[in-house]
Amino acid sequence: MEKSIALELRGVTKTFGKVIANNNVDLTVYKGEILSILGENGCGKTTLMNMISGIYYPDKGQIFVDGREVVIRSPKDAFGYKIGMIHQHFKLVDVFSASENIVLGIDDGKKYNIKDVNNRVLEICERYGFNIDPKKKIYEMSVSEKQTVEIIKVLYRGADILILDEPTAVLTPQETEKLFDVLRRMRDDGKAIMIITHKLHEVLSVSDRVAVLRRGEHIATVETATATESMLTEMMVGKKVTLNIDRLDPVSPCERLVLEGLNCTSHEGIKLLDNISFTARSGEILGIAGIAGSGQRELLEAIAGLQHLDEGTITYKNPKNGEDVNLRDKTPLQIRDLGVRLSFVPEDRLGMGLVGNMDIIDNMMLRSYKRGASMFLDRKAPKDLAKNIIQSLEIATPGATTPVRRLSGGNVQKVLVGREISSAPSVLMAAYPVRGLDIGSSYTIYNLLNDQKARGVAVIFVGEDLDVLVELCDRIIVLASGKITGIVDARNTTKEEIGLLMTKSTSISEDAEKAAKEGSENG
Repeated sequence: MEKSIALELRGVTKTFGKVIANNNVDLTVYKGEILSILGENGCGKTTLMNMISGIYYPDKGQIFVDGREVVIRSPKDAFGYKIGMIHQHFKLVDVFSASENIVLGIDDGKKYNIKDVNNRVLEICERYGFNIDPKKKIYEMSVSEKQTVEIIKVLYRGADILILDEPTAVLTPQETEKLFDVLRRMRDDGKAIMIITHKLHEVLSVSDRVAVLRRGEHIATVETATATESMLTEMMVGKKVTLNIDRLDPVSPCERLVLEGLNCTSHEGIKLLDNISFTARSGEILGIAGIAGSGQRELLEAIAGLQHLDEGTITYKNPKNGEDVNLRDKTPLQIRDLGVRLSFVPEDRLGMGLVGNMDIIDNMMLRSYKRGASMFLDRKAPKDLAKNIIQSLEIATPGATTPVRRLSGGNVQKVLVGREISSAPSVLMAAYPVRGLDIGSSYTIYNLLNDQKARGVAVIFVGEDLDVLVELCDRIIVLASGKITGIVDARNTTKEEIGLLMTKSTSISEDAEKAAKEGSENG
């Protein structure tokens, strides 16, 4: 039986000034299929989807829905053609319930009745296998529940064509599989589903076909059943890329950072870090896993001197003289003056890591300008460093004097990681260093982290891709709600085991206490 076309693009082009985001793109999506949109960072995936959903308007080309040419100038127009987009960053009102968020903005001429809305939401949940309480407030929900609300929101409005932007970025493996089950039910119900993702194994797991974009152009659409990761990567990048992370054995591991009993609360009294204790060793990559907001950022910022602690100690064992230095509550400048070579790639690239209005050379100088004894700054060394990083990391930029804010997110990340590694740290902390990067660039970063490990650096790596964490790291600490729920050997664990620890409500110390108590009672 021949499938009918739900959506078709013909010759769609979009430019921003001199930058061509999409060039003459032809694309077809069928009813009752899941189509993955794959491509490098900056290849035009999100721009293309934004044109379909009415956020952008194409400069050239035609869009057809159910065989009829349409003009989509706004998200409201898109909903009129039964097109709904679920964005990576949720657009929900925290103090409203699920149902209130779902009907927000709907003007169907009918009298508003929350009971009817709740019943309709439950009908959608039953039909597709969602698990959500319509009366539950958004601020009480987990990340996966919030995403469920976003999906139900577009279904409630009658969407038959759904676009999901990086839907699994902050989900555990178990939550991801539940989402995929829901998407398959929606597909079987005749929905046309488009997914933007960087994760090749997920593409092969859930989609029927894969459309590959490269530099704004549609390279090809292939059947998932006949595709492989290496084949898709070669289509994305235009050349063969090795997708193996060569994990070295720890190189002369010895204690470099010892954290004991770290506690931290927010101004509102919320516990951000709860009795955190672990050791980071030189010549080893220590991974940190957890659902977004589990305390990863606060932990790294506490070590870097950017987050105040209520209790606990952070002991740095100086490799030069063997002395122990307490880093707690010291400023980043004080930490540097103590001789602690600590590099930190923060999650917020432009907010904390780089100055957007400064060029690449000036951003290289941020780490060292206070060392100068003269009122005149030496720009030669930073200029050479900038050129070296641009060349080695293949940063797409007109030159070293280009303001950082004009670079794509992926290229900004390369500048930041390159600068931090170049400072020859003894401890390197990297929070989501490959977020927004394409496959080739991501593996470049993984190799750089392995190089640092081989040089005896203690590497602390916060990642969201559990496959990469298991393949790259030596040990993995799992955080949930600010607590350590497990520390596992990466060589002898699975991402499913890590996923279960990510959703655990008790820490390993609490588990041990409970077991001891039960043992004494039974004894």
